[in-house]
Parts: sequence; structure tokens; C-alpha cells
Amino acid sequence: MRGRDQETGEYLGESRSQNRRDALEVLALGEKLVELTPAQLARLPIPEGLLEHIEYTKRITSHGARKRQLAFLAKQMRREEDETLEAIRDALDANSETSRREVAIMHRMERWRERLLAEGDIALGELLDEYPQADRQALRTLVRNALAEKAKNKPPRAFREIYQVLRELMLVPVLNATAQVAGEDDDADDGEGDDEQD
Repeated sequence: MRGRDQETGEYLGESRSQNRRDALEVLALGEKLVELTPAQLARLPIPEGLLEHIEYTKRITSHGARKRQLAFLAKQMRREEDETLEAIRDALDANSETSRREVAIMHRMERWRERLLAEGDIALGELLDEYPQADRQALRTLVRNALAEKAKNKPPRAFREIYQVLRELMLVPVLNATAQVAGEDDDADDGEGDDEQD
């Protein structure tokens, strides 16, 4: 039971309800981390000890055992500093936003590919208006080849190549810009540290 300050009458420490809410938040964070791919986990600032527990939890398939292991993982996470867990949450939120943006762009690339195949030069002209750096002749050839492949029931090699060209046009610049912004943020953090040392 929590004690009270003799002078003010205020409770000392957090309530059991607050402690339980905090523990449930950490458990939910642990569940999210277990669902991530190794590549996604590598992007997060997770301490090595926690990473081992996360990897172990991923391997467990039995429902009851997995539930117990998740509870154990949450217990290990609560031993970490609040700043560590907050950094993981922030990085996870940033990755989620980036992933949503990437998925939206991929859907957009799919729609462009379908339009190029259905509308031909009209869609190609609109694509070139938006992306003037695109190679008109190469795209036109790929579209013609993809239509021929489909008509002859051949493997969709050109169909896939159209997607790769669209990826280079639409997604790669966005990923590079995101990486550059992240790099600038790191540089800004480094710069702040330098000022403190002076």
C-alpha cells in the first residue's frame, strides 16, 4: 500500500492502477516488437540483451508458452531505462510512418503499371509529365513486350521490369530523401553534443 506524505497528505509513488497501465503498455510494445521482421528490428535502438529475448519469443509457437514468454519479455523490458523504451517507441512510430508511405507509393506504382498497359501512350505521356527523367522509349518497349507476353501466355518478365522502372522513378528518390533526413537528424544531434563539450 502506498504511503502518504505526513505534511501534504499526498500519496507517495504511483498507484497500482498506474503501474498496471504502464506494464500493459510495455507488454503491448513487446508484442509489436515480436511481430517485426529481423530487418525492421535492426533499424530500432534495441539493447542486445532485449534483442535476444525478442528473437527467442519469435521462435515459440505454442500459445500458452508464447504468452508466458511475452510476459517475461515485458518484465525484461521494464528493467530498461524509460529513455530506452521511449527511443524504441519513437523509432517504431517513424518506421511505421515510413512503411505506410512506402506501401502507398507501391500501390501508386501498381496503378501506373496497369494504366500504362491499358492506356498506352496516353498514360505514358502523363507519366512523363510527372516524371520527365523517365526514358520514354524504354518504357514504351517494355509496355509493348509485356502486352505480347500476356497475349502469348509467356512469363511476365517485361511486366516485372515495368515495375522496377517505376520503382526507380517513384520509390527510390523517396527512400533516399528519408535516409538523408535521418542522416541530417543524426548530424544535428552530434552537433548539439559538440556544443555541450565546449
